[in-house]
Order: sequence, then C-alpha cells, then structure tokens
Amino acid sequence: MICHIDPSNGIPIYEQIERQVKFAVANGSLLVGERVPSVRDMASQAAVNVNTVARAYRELQQQGILHSIRGTGLAIATDAPEICRHSRLNLIRERLRSVLQEAFQNQISADEIRTLVDEQCALLNQQPPASNQLNS
Repeated sequence: MICHIDPSNGIPIYEQIERQVKFAVANGSLLVGERVPSVRDMASQAAVNVNTVARAYRELQQQGILHSIRGTGLAIATDAPEICRHSRLNLIRERLRSVLQEAFQNQISADEIRTLVDEQCALLNQQPPASNQLNS
C-alpha cells in the first residue's frame, strides 16, 4: 500500500492518510479483513513520522474502519465499506458545497455552473482512469 502525501495541500498529513484509506476501502482496493501496513512500514512508505501514521490509524479505529487483530496488527473492519462510502460522499459533498458557495458569491448562475460541471464531466470521461492512490 502506497500513500501519496502532499505536504503543501493544506490538509494535515494524518488526515490525508486517513482519507486515502477510506477511499481505498470505499472503492474496493482494500477489502474487509485485509491487513494494513504496520505503523512503521506505512511511515517508511509515505516518508512521514510514525506518530503521524499512528494518529491516522487511531482515528480510523475510532471510526470503526480498522480493528486490531491481536498479535498481527490492524485490518479492515466488517462495517468499513459502508462507513467509507458514506464518508467519501460526505467529503465530496463538503468540497462541492464550498465550490458552489464561491460560485454563487461571485454571481455565477446555476445554469452556468451546470454547464461547467457538464463540460468537466465530459473531459474527465475522456481521460483514462487514474491509478489508485493506494496500491497493494
């Protein structure tokens, strides 16, 4: 599993790790019962501090996405796919709401926004699929 960390994007690194695990579970790249890398291994792969990974994993455990397997580490919990799909939609909804607020504040009409969205969707549909951010 490889996390792509961008320290300049304004999102805390632990949260980037957390989001990438959630998205990987939501899209089926990480399956129920599959183990995630140890804190040390993930920190090494992502080139971040072990405490940062530990915080991300702790948050994921508190949310019911990861569970501890005694003696072997952390694995994807049974309810994780549903939790992660819901979380993924909420993250996208929040980002979309922010963009729409900016558009409306700048007096861009709903019709103009729909046109922009349609144009961008058409462009994205022409591109080859992006590689997963987390690779097993």
